[in-house]
Amino acid sequence: MKTSRLVQVVLQLAALGVALGTGRLAAAPNEDFLGRWALTLPNGAAGWLEVKKEKGYYDGSILWGGGSVLPVSSVVISEDTLFVTRTNDVVRKDAAGKVVRTQQFTEAITAKLVDGKNLKLTRLAPRANSSGYDSSEFTGQRIPALPPRPDLTKVKFGAPVTLFNGKDLTGWKVKEPNVDSAWKVEGGVLSNLPPKHEAGQPAKRTANLRTEAEFEDFNLKLEVSVPAGSNSGVYLRGIYEIQVFDSYGKALDSHNMGALYSRITPSVAAEKPPGEWQTLDMTLVDRHVTVILNGTKIIDNQPIMGCTGGAMWSDEFKPGPLYLQGDHGAVSYRNIVLKPVVK
Repeated sequence: MKTSRLVQVVLQLAALGVALGTGRLAAAPNEDFLGRWALTLPNGAAGWLEVKKEKGYYDGSILWGGGSVLPVSSVVISEDTLFVTRTNDVVRKDAAGKVVRTQQFTEAITAKLVDGKNLKLTRLAPRANSSGYDSSEFTGQRIPALPPRPDLTKVKFGAPVTLFNGKDLTGWKVKEPNVDSAWKVEGGVLSNLPPKHEAGQPAKRTANLRTEAEFEDFNLKLEVSVPAGSNSGVYLRGIYEIQVFDSYGKALDSHNMGALYSRITPSVAAEKPPGEWQTLDMTLVDRHVTVILNGTKIIDNQPIMGCTGGAMWSDEFKPGPLYLQGDHGAVSYRNIVLKPVVK
């Protein structure tokens, strides 16, 4: 039996609560597992899990560090255990680098409730070379229910804070101290200019850039120019990415310019062609976001279900910096001004 299949069978039995030797099945499923959970993954990265019940069955979605929120393969709940599987493709290549096969590996996550507000989780993942599997533990915390949509006409904002002085990187620092930075300041513009790489070779990763100051809720305005085919992002409070991407002419998608990455799709396409300066006006209040792109409102005070891929942490209630994504491609920013919410 293949490792992935073995893992799936063993943990399905465990999650279904089969008590070997007792002759009984588990009691009714514990629906305290339902809801949204902020995860701190085994490597310390931010994650997110939603478990829901619809049309009489359990289902869910997960964010594992970077990338997008994705549906899980299965959700099973027993009396005291949550069992989730997710499937990943593993590409097999020959010595020349030619893809010869793609296999699907299933990894399993089990969780136990602690105090009704926290999860203790274990991940069992097959190794890419099929030589067994690795086990790791991590934690989760229940995300409180979202408040009602705020009345933005009653929100008070403080004095504007100029985050970029147009001269140098005062007030900013690289997010990853051990990664080379490609950020430059010239002519009042803050640009990320990663080195070019040869075709077929992986691009060298360069650092993201963050403010030294941290913020709670605010309105943020800036201008951005993204070259053809390039990609960046503006992370509000370090955890919610507003996508910056050359998506001009593309169909609406939650990965397009101005989207809350992988979570909220713009209501209308308002991006400009690559290389042109564009304006982003973003308001974050009570876990609701509004985005105005080039003068057009494309996200209207919509609730945020959780952190996005690449978040610095999964806790949605702690202050955080503004951070600009620099590890995906060239991009330029200017006129970055924030107005904090005054409570």
